Amino acid sequence: MTANKKNALGRGLGALIDGVEKEVLDKKVESNLQIDINSIETNPFQPRTRFDAQALEELAASIRQLGLVQPLTVREVSEGRYQLIAGERRLRAAKIAGLTHVPAFVRTADDQAMLELALVENIQREDLDAMEVAISYQRLIEECSLTQEQLSDRVGKQRSTVANYMRLLKLPAEIQLGIRNKQISMGHARTLINIEDPKKQINVFYTIINDDLSVRAAEDLVRHIQNEASKDPVRAEKKKRLNMDFAELSSQLSTLFATKVQFRINEKGKGKIVIPFETDGEMERIISLFDKLNG
Repeated sequence: MTANKKNALGRGLGALIDGVEKEVLDKKVESNLQIDINSIETNPFQPRTRFDAQALEELAASIRQLGLVQPLTVREVSEGRYQLIAGERRLRAAKIAGLTHVPAFVRTADDQAMLELALVENIQREDLDAMEVAISYQRLIEECSLTQEQLSDRVGKQRSTVANYMRLLKLPAEIQLGIRNKQISMGHARTLINIEDPKKQINVFYTIINDDLSVRAAEDLVRHIQNEASKDPVRAEKKKRLNMDFAELSSQLSTLFATKVQFRINEKGKGKIVIPFETDGEMERIISLFDKLNG
């Protein structure tokens, strides 16, 4: 990322989106117009889909006391009618507060510039959950024909950060919903990404929730799963068959000696047979059984 792009974060959206400063911001009709709140329609490109009711009430209380400090951003779609570009949370709170008119910047923007403005503004200024950020990144790439590198420049994030968010979209829907509902953190989610099997991902997801695992504990669990998966599958299958064979033989010998006979086998196939006894009398009984077998 160039130094100019990094410094752009403090200079507004026009510095973030190529051409917007010239083609959009300079065509601003007027700033801080007082617009009839009922003349503003919602933004069809709005990336945020959930608004916390309590947070809206708190913002509405602030607006009642202080007014709407930060103007909305809209574009004029027809005479006296406007479409919201950014600020839906503020608009909703203003309606709750009972405002009839709201301050707004009026801009001219085509749909793509509008989409970029809305998405970048939300990513930069709103407390989006990780999935909403990921979806916003995906929409910027797909609908605005951006590469990940161009996107990282737009939002002022490292390309690896952008990639990590977008990888969340590959997780099963169950886990994505868990992220949105704050059942697991972004750190947990990044750990789950490292598991290739979706069924195992979901199993670990519920283990994290049920056992209240920290991110570090989840990482240890995933590491253990990966280590197990990396073992030679042929050897694992052989060990499984041996275990089944030894289990059957253990059952037969336990019946013969009337005590729990155990087989202890290491990974190399070496081991021992354990015939436990509780008393001297039991030991003599087992030895006598050996004598009969030898006879």
